[in-house]
Amino acid sequence: MTNMSFVTTFILMGLPHAPALNIPLFTIFLVIYVLTVMGNLLILLVIRVDSHLHTPMYYFLTNLSFIDMWFSTVTVPKMLMTLGSPGGRMISFHSCMAQVYCFHFLGSTECFLYTVMSYDRYLAISHPLRYTSMMRGRTCALLATSTWLSGSLHSAVQTMLTFRLPYCGPSQIQHYFCDAPPILRLACADTSVNEMVIFVNIGVVASGCFLLIVLSYVSIVCSILKIRTSEGRHRAFQTCASHCIVVLCFFGPGLFIYLRPGSRDAVDGVVAVFYTVLTPLLNPVVYTLRNKEVKKALLNVGSKSIFTQCK
Repeated sequence: MTNMSFVTTFILMGLPHAPALNIPLFTIFLVIYVLTVMGNLLILLVIRVDSHLHTPMYYFLTNLSFIDMWFSTVTVPKMLMTLGSPGGRMISFHSCMAQVYCFHFLGSTECFLYTVMSYDRYLAISHPLRYTSMMRGRTCALLATSTWLSGSLHSAVQTMLTFRLPYCGPSQIQHYFCDAPPILRLACADTSVNEMVIFVNIGVVASGCFLLIVLSYVSIVCSILKIRTSEGRHRAFQTCASHCIVVLCFFGPGLFIYLRPGSRDAVDGVVAVFYTVLTPLLNPVVYTLRNKEVKKALLNVGSKSIFTQCK
């Protein structure tokens, strides 16, 4: 069989729900999306304007905010279209391919970035005297660039494996966005090799990153416990707590969907909402409400803008 794709348009079936919930769900996800974009843009603006936040940790946070803003944009607008009208469920073959690539590109880049951020916190807390010399601007740029390049390569493998197969019908994707597992079920060929490679590929990346993050924080906790003052220990724990919350919310649902033996469309769709819709919103919420430096910078930016308007 030649690698021809007979299907030119896919139909996204969306989240399983009663038709009467279309408008409430549309409103909820629209509000979440707007808050996500505005919140992450606000973080980017504050870090850009406040010179006190020009440190490695906030440099990586700007990358995370940029990724989260677009990670949500890749999936949520199309979800809103499926909720808004029946015609919004349609997506062309090439648009579906682009969505798969962008989704895995941003998702895997975020996965690598969380690992780099945990390494940054490990150096800052476990080796504070050498931290400045080890995390210079050039080093941070190289680490950030490596996460983007690795994410691009990882996504290219996922996308090529998925769309090299022939698709001759049916065309209904049991999901609210194009992703490899539900699309492979529509292929007109044996997908066992593809599923195994994708399982191993995602398993190695996600599990490896998560393991490195856990090891980093085990070392961090050991270093924190050696701090003599309770104030120092509390400040160190508070610095890492926000990162841990976002990491758990991102990796938990992702590992559940891609690394468990069976797959249920309804369950996968609901769980995917956590890391495609809610986690990008958690980033600005957690890093502003739990971070004194960011809250102080927000107040400074707000007071400057009010002062400028008064003049």
